[in-house]
Amino acid sequence: MSEVGLYTPLNTLKPVASGVWIADGPLVQMAALGMRVPFPTRMTVVRLADGSLWCHSPIAPDEALFAAIDALGPVRHLVSPNLLHYAHIAAWKRRYPQATAWASPGVRQRAASQYIEVAFDADLDDAPPADWAATIDQLRFRGSRVLQEIVFLHRASATLILTDLIENFEAGKLPTAMRWMARLGGVTDPDGKAPLDMRLTYLGHKNEARACLTRMLAWQPQRVILAHGRCYLDNAEAELARAFRWLD
Repeated sequence: MSEVGLYTPLNTLKPVASGVWIADGPLVQMAALGMRVPFPTRMTVVRLADGSLWCHSPIAPDEALFAAIDALGPVRHLVSPNLLHYAHIAAWKRRYPQATAWASPGVRQRAASQYIEVAFDADLDDAPPADWAATIDQLRFRGSRVLQEIVFLHRASATLILTDLIENFEAGKLPTAMRWMARLGGVTDPDGKAPLDMRLTYLGHKNEARACLTRMLAWQPQRVILAHGRCYLDNAEAELARAFRWLD
């Protein structure tokens, strides 16, 4: 497999902070600007206060990744942070039937429309459920007419976990034909942000999004994990202010 666009090694746990890991997965083909575009995938794993694991945006698994996860602790939560990030939850649920599969706003309807069978057990909203409130804070980022994302903060490490609110593709990791699309969408490193088509869905409702951004900044995050592209492992608050300047 070509490594263009990939963050190798794949399906390997990579520590980000104490109790926080990421695992990079294979490329997926996503609709963007009317075309199919290869997106890198990334999940985040957090160890909760009781030692169980919280898995955000699970990637396509393999046995090696499952074994590494099992060595960390029991999987208790499988999280769909927005309606585009759910495709592999069914595979993880088969491996961990005791885990709760959490639905983001609109994801149940999206999965049904795509004829993807995935059974969700509970729904996410502004407040963190008791299951992880001691370890992770969260809010529902509002304002878009199409997609509302649940964002999370690992309290102890001040690590913010985002999905599609910021995409930050490194040009050198993109196929040449895709680089102009990333620049057009405004999602090229070092100036990653929400893609243009998503930003347009906030027109007329930016005040709601600004209120959510204010709450995120009040968390004073020290790093930001992104699902697509290079993460911000330092200068998090400055990167957030830059990436969300389109709300001004």
